[in-house]
Amino acid sequence: MRVSLNYILLVLLISSILLFAGDKRAIKFEDFYAMQRLGDIVISPNANSIAYTVAVPDIEENKINTDIWILNLNNLEIIRFTEGDKSSSAPVWSPDGKYIYYNFDGQIWKKALAGGDAVQVTNFAPGAAGTVVSSDGLKILFTADVYPECPDEACNKMKMDEAENSKVKARIIDQLLYRHWNQWKEGRRSHVFWADANGGNVSDLTPGDYDSPPVSLGSSHDYTFSPDGKEVCFVRNTDEIVAASTNNDLFIHNLTSGLITRLTENKANDNNPNYSPDGKYIVFLSMSRPGFEADKYRLMLYDRTRKTFDDLTQNFNLSINAIVWHPNGKEIYFTVSERGTASIYKVGLKDKKIKPILKGHNLSGLQFLNKNEIIFKKQTASLPYEIFKYNLKDKSLKQLTQINTKLLTQLELPALESFEFVGAKGDKVQGFLIKPPFFDPNKKYPTVQLIHGGPQGSWDDDFHYRWNYQMFAAPGYVVYMINFHGSTGYGQDFTDAVSKDWGGAPYDDIKLGTEYVIKNYPFIDAENIGAAGASYGGFMINWIAGDPDHPYKCLVSHDGVYEQVSMYGATEELWFPEWEFNGTPWDEGSLYQKWSPATRAANFKTPILIIHGENDYRVPYTQGLQFFTALQRQGVPSRLLFFPDEDHFVRKPQNAQLWWKTVHDWFEKYLKEQ
Repeated sequence: MRVSLNYILLVLLISSILLFAGDKRAIKFEDFYAMQRLGDIVISPNANSIAYTVAVPDIEENKINTDIWILNLNNLEIIRFTEGDKSSSAPVWSPDGKYIYYNFDGQIWKKALAGGDAVQVTNFAPGAAGTVVSSDGLKILFTADVYPECPDEACNKMKMDEAENSKVKARIIDQLLYRHWNQWKEGRRSHVFWADANGGNVSDLTPGDYDSPPVSLGSSHDYTFSPDGKEVCFVRNTDEIVAASTNNDLFIHNLTSGLITRLTENKANDNNPNYSPDGKYIVFLSMSRPGFEADKYRLMLYDRTRKTFDDLTQNFNLSINAIVWHPNGKEIYFTVSERGTASIYKVGLKDKKIKPILKGHNLSGLQFLNKNEIIFKKQTASLPYEIFKYNLKDKSLKQLTQINTKLLTQLELPALESFEFVGAKGDKVQGFLIKPPFFDPNKKYPTVQLIHGGPQGSWDDDFHYRWNYQMFAAPGYVVYMINFHGSTGYGQDFTDAVSKDWGGAPYDDIKLGTEYVIKNYPFIDAENIGAAGASYGGFMINWIAGDPDHPYKCLVSHDGVYEQVSMYGATEELWFPEWEFNGTPWDEGSLYQKWSPATRAANFKTPILIIHGENDYRVPYTQGLQFFTALQRQGVPSRLLFFPDEDHFVRKPQNAQLWWKTVHDWFEKYLKEQ
């Protein structure tokens, strides 16, 4: 019997695939930090290429380095565009497609697609980042942190040198907001500058004691040239106490006259200006309620000729995330969070009808390749971001990159499953569940519930690089998550429900959701359930600890709020607690004491792991110290994992390695060891 060579090769291929599939393993930290992380994606002007960034963690070097790559859309070939010991980020194409501008070592550089060495564009003493290029390629915009009282670069350099060389490191502070997120402001403001394309003739376009882009609640697109290059639209907040204000507004700088005018008078948050291709309109995002950072983003259209505003999404109940003009200038495409995914919709300028384009995927970075095709990056709980192309005509979806494919084929990564139950107020509430690798339906599994932050956030079908579902499930746990009242993606009324009710309806959802999964998933070991959360999720863990009837054997609180009054006095964005708790702590009717876990400290009995970073200015680390003191003083089994070099997040690879080991050990001790 004669057997063809093709048949033999086919048998060998199938055998190797089956053997390889049988060799799959659960994800380990080393696998997790071997994942390469897709960042920015930018289509070239001729639509033939995509520049994109990839961040590569290095555990041994304890850093994450980013470089720029180029994907040729004609043949899908990939070339590495930058390479070095320091990160290259934020790529921007020149209008002729011959160069890419990017951030490197605190300045803006550019490099030709044809090859050759990179060229430094800016040499601005305060630094430069975030390039925007005019349509004719002759001018660029960038941002820099400067002293607002300084009229020029020389003054800024002198003040910077004085601060650097002074042996006195004390700060004299006269106003809020003196620090933000993870850094001190040091008396400097972010300003937008423009310059020649070669970096010469630098000029400040947003002078004054204000931040442009704004210090918070802005977008990734808060300064831009008009198509004709005659003006720049930018965003800033001019309120007296920015720490208590969400009043970002759009401004116009006329580049001929130098006149700056305020475009929006709305007292709530406006940002993300985008000129139409013909320059007739500016579309932007706008909230309606001052002081509320999680209000619904409306899609607003400004007619530059008529000087009129139009709400294009007045009757649409989801909040807009990102916006992009169709090349025809007659439609606007936008993304929204929707039931744990990100959907694409469009609205026409004439009929103002909103129509869904693509739903059920978790995507971002939406851009038009041409009038019929769009590019974006997409992820799932078992797939880190990759670049995809979607055809609007035939509805086909194609994956263009395979950044982590080789590693992913070696790992057993279960898919995310959705469930729904009746939660607080009789509302339907969505949850997600992921089973452990190599799941056996006949076994009982210890289980971990994850509680998201925000609180106006959500659990999504994503591959998160901090709170990663696969990493929680890998040691043999069922993992479930509840998108409780306050979560985004379920309509604005649902999002509003957490405000002034932090431990109310959201906690009811958490309890009812836990009852649901225990009843409906027989493989869950109801006697061995733990819970973990960060930020607001950390608050909820601390709140749960004060409930003597909760079902958890152990808890993990990361950067959680413990005592609301002292939290108010030390955090930076004061509009947030003032909205959430009905004023300041000294206002009659405020709710700081009502929703303070510290008031329930006498009930603490559950073993708790507390994690905090010293450079966390959002939830200052003393919140974790207070919680730990209360637990230790009462003899409750507890441990404090404290990072002196981290903030609200754990960013350094070796710190992340310790984080995961400590969390896994904690759950192992209380959920597995009997």
